Amino acid sequence: MRTTVCCLFTTACIAFGMSGLASANPADDFKEGNRLYQQGKFEQALMKVNAGLQQQPKDAQGRFLKGLILTEQKKIADAIQVFTGMTEDYPELPEPHNNLAVLHAGQGNYDKAKASLELAIHTNPAYGTAHENLGDIYAQMARRAYDKALQIDKTNSSAQSKLTLVREMFTATKSTVASTPVPPVNVAKVEPGKGAAVVAAVVAPAAAPATAMAAAKPAPVAAAGSAGTEDSAKAMVLAWAKAWSDKNVPAYLGFYAASFEAPDGLARGAWEVLRRERIGRQQSIRVDVTFRSVKLKGNEAVVTFRQQYRADTIKSDNTKTLKLVRAGDKWLIESERAGG
Repeated sequence: MRTTVCCLFTTACIAFGMSGLASANPADDFKEGNRLYQQGKFEQALMKVNAGLQQQPKDAQGRFLKGLILTEQKKIADAIQVFTGMTEDYPELPEPHNNLAVLHAGQGNYDKAKASLELAIHTNPAYGTAHENLGDIYAQMARRAYDKALQIDKTNSSAQSKLTLVREMFTATKSTVASTPVPPVNVAKVEPGKGAAVVAAVVAPAAAPATAMAAAKPAPVAAAGSAGTEDSAKAMVLAWAKAWSDKNVPAYLGFYAASFEAPDGLARGAWEVLRRERIGRQQSIRVDVTFRSVKLKGNEAVVTFRQQYRADTIKSDNTKTLKLVRAGDKWLIESERAGG
């Protein structure tokens, strides 16, 4: 089952203890907190978020990010409290309801999860993640009912067949969660027989808990040659492909600029949730890049290459173009499209 969350805040007193004073601009604290969050530095990220929330306690992005961080730290009760507060203060946002559902499902509280998802869908009938998660919840509730039927009558072959189908369905799919700053958005999935363990953007798959996200180390954004050169742009693309291949989601997302234009008109947070889900769904990924052209113009670069993508269920071989912008001594992706 999917979830939606954003993070930014922890112990304000700790933040002050480290830096003496919070940033004069809470937005800077939230931005830095998100950067640290994506790097898997949850304690430091929480301190930054708390510093920002100390000045703007009602900030939606900051509170959403805080919920994500607490989820990563497995402080589920605290995360539930954060998202519950958001549903009360921002009833028009479906994502906090969706994230609450994932957390409730992780504790086996499927009735509460179902109610939260129905509220998310009522708030936004076009919220596909909530619809999918609701389907997962119904499947989990069906699994419990079939189990009960078999406890009453072990010879009930119909219930056994249906239970097997439900289990196979969940074994064939992966669970994922996502997090990012923007109006709350995060996605997670429920797993059969287990609680949905939310991790920096991934919920444990049926076969094995997905806890690697918290410990994932962002791949270095290596740059060969001087910043702004053709070689440095190529090095950035290769590092991006490696992070993707390694399923290092925080590092992968770290290659995208704050100004990145998400496809299909998606909000940045929603796009990140989808990326976390799709990457986490695969057992293995391999992305190979063959460069075709690099065009530099000031602080921008357009890199076109052939991308060979191989995963458990998907294979593709096509041309992709990335528009890069310079941010200090590194390149970041501002837009991407299929084709030259």
